[in-house]
Amino acid sequence: MGAQAFTIAMGVSQYQQQGVIGKYNQAANNRAAAVLDGQATQIEQKAEFDVAQFNKTYQKVKGETTVALAKSGVQVGTGSAYNIALSNALEKRLQENLIYYNSRVAAANKREEASFARIKGNIARQEARLAQIKTIASTGSSLMQMNSGGGGGSGQSSTYTQANYAFAGSR
Repeated sequence: MGAQAFTIAMGVSQYQQQGVIGKYNQAANNRAAAVLDGQATQIEQKAEFDVAQFNKTYQKVKGETTVALAKSGVQVGTGSAYNIALSNALEKRLQENLIYYNSRVAAANKREEASFARIKGNIARQEARLAQIKTIASTGSSLMQMNSGGGGGSGQSSTYTQANYAFAGSR
């Protein structure tokens, strides 16, 4: 009877630990996913900051260009001055779009990493559940062998070996 109690106790302990490990691994991966989601949001917010900084620099350059053209006697808003202003405005728009595009791509990549972290957490949890099922089956098999006599003798040596095998196989 002592071998059966030992086998049951080891099976229960192993089952519980496998569940704890699975939940921990899932929680750790979910935390990693939350961090990655936060990084994606930060990337998007940084894009807003970068565009604001770029616009500040653009306004400064635009003002300097207007003053330089006026000093040289060029009529602002006509001819070459107009073409320069138009070209600068188009370049400004292009740079803003580029900043937003790059941030969206980087943020999407972080969100994709977050999704994979969640998937990895779910897989870890499922692996733990499968290990728990294996533990139940192994413990049950060991108990059945003990009850059937195990092929002569006291059966204790065979049962002890089976319990150890079940325990070692789950690691």
